[in-house]
Amino acid sequence: MGKNQLGEFEEVVMLTVAILYGEAYGFAIIEEMEKRLNRKVSIGALQTVLRRLEQKGLLESQLGEATKVRGGKRKRFFMVTNMGRKVLEEAKEQRMQLWNAIPKIAFNDQ
Repeated sequence: MGKNQLGEFEEVVMLTVAILYGEAYGFAIIEEMEKRLNRKVSIGALQTVLRRLEQKGLLESQLGEATKVRGGKRKRFFMVTNMGRKVLEEAKEQRMQLWNAIPKIAFNDQ
């Protein structure tokens, strides 16, 4: 895989961050993924991927305001960067090319 290639979990995380635009922090990302995909996600796996995507320049983050509800702890909010958007669009295009190349007979009952 090249520098701008995404693993399946990375792609799902980035798409979820985009869906949650402005509200994408750890717990919200997990909740959204579990709701939409019926898939359990561990906070450790998510944090690892978020850090890796940020290091690649595909996501960026900033700390929100401290709240009493969280005992003064601030949430880290994530957003897809322009480079991240381009990588997602490339992944979508590659998948569509593959889908479009499947002959109709491939999915017919045999």
